[in-house]
Amino acid sequence: MTKGLTRAIYPGSFDPPTNGHLDVIERAAKCFGELIVAIVVNPQKRSPMFSLDERVAMLKECIAHVSQARVEHFRGLLADYLKEAGADVIVKGLRVVSDFESEMSTALMNRELSGVDTFFLMSDAKYSFVSSSLVKEVFFLGGDVATLVPKPVLRTMEHKRTALSESQ
Repeated sequence: MTKGLTRAIYPGSFDPPTNGHLDVIERAAKCFGELIVAIVVNPQKRSPMFSLDERVAMLKECIAHVSQARVEHFRGLLADYLKEAGADVIVKGLRVVSDFESEMSTALMNRELSGVDTFFLMSDAKYSFVSSSLVKEVFFLGGDVATLVPKPVLRTMEHKRTALSESQ
């Protein structure tokens, strides 16, 4: 693969985007000519905290400084989206060993369905415990997540919390 010719897809729900996601995006963008941050719209997952539009807006603001990255979204199989987008590689961030165990079978299935390999990036150790679900839980229980999410995400989370408390 030659940098500049490689289109990578970094899929995820990004509900919400964390500093761990941003770290993977910034590092992956240095490895590939183009990086598409692809928000998965999965109707089988429980209701997301943020709408698709909110997640797109937060990610666009968070990665505005990464010139070779852009945000898109898709429904359905990643393998189909990879073909549609003309992707050469999938990017996945790994935090802990259990991430690899679950991601390995998914990577093999995606390669079987699309012929596209997965590029695993180890998370920075300072983000190895950070997950979107844990960030949401801590935030709504009153904990400080300012060091775990980018500023645009924290601002959106605070707005969402205010709106929820006003509606109750």
